[in-house]
Amino acid sequence: MAAAGRLELVVVRHGVTQWNRERRYQGQRDIPLLLPEALPGLDRLREALEEQTFDAVHCSDLTRCRQTLAHVVEGRERAWPTHFDARLRELDFGDYEGRTYDELKSQPFYRAWIDSEGQQPPPGGESTAELRQRLDDWFADLVNGCSPHDHHRVLVVCHGGVIRELRRRFEGIGFWEGGVVQAEGRRFTFTHDGGRWQCSSSSAVPAPASAAS
Repeated sequence: MAAAGRLELVVVRHGVTQWNRERRYQGQRDIPLLLPEALPGLDRLREALEEQTFDAVHCSDLTRCRQTLAHVVEGRERAWPTHFDARLRELDFGDYEGRTYDELKSQPFYRAWIDSEGQQPPPGGESTAELRQRLDDWFADLVNGCSPHDHHRVLVVCHGGVIRELRRRFEGIGFWEGGVVQAEGRRFTFTHDGGRWQCSSSSAVPAPASAAS
């Protein structure tokens, strides 16, 4: 009998930007990293991943993710096939992009969006169902390229909303509960069982200091 396959997805959020510091909705605006302030987090992430090799890299096509990837794999850029994919972009916040909670909190449409947990799209933007669909399409394409009898490890550089949705799907937690800070993420482990890939574990990246010691 052939051995069961294993897939690791190391999914990390981009480094900090000026709009992160100002607590503005970035969405699909092409905001660059805030340098040099972003470097400590990026250095910590690079150190956490420096001993690992990957079969492939998938990255949002937005600048802040491209910059994060370049820093994290510096010196190893040519080691693995890299795919820049618009399906890994942040949720499109529409008219809310560039604005803050304090600017929006008194608006009824904004409160309705918050209360709906993103099921209702923001004006001119995207619902979580639409985000879910494009991530489902991306994940299906990814696993279709993975042999169910081999071991695979894939690095994914993306956005906070993308990671929240993946955690909702694979960890079974609420959408708003799955946030991660910049330059951190999750390691999802999958096994091939019953004809499909199933998530068997999830852990923090970088590992918490207590777990790493």
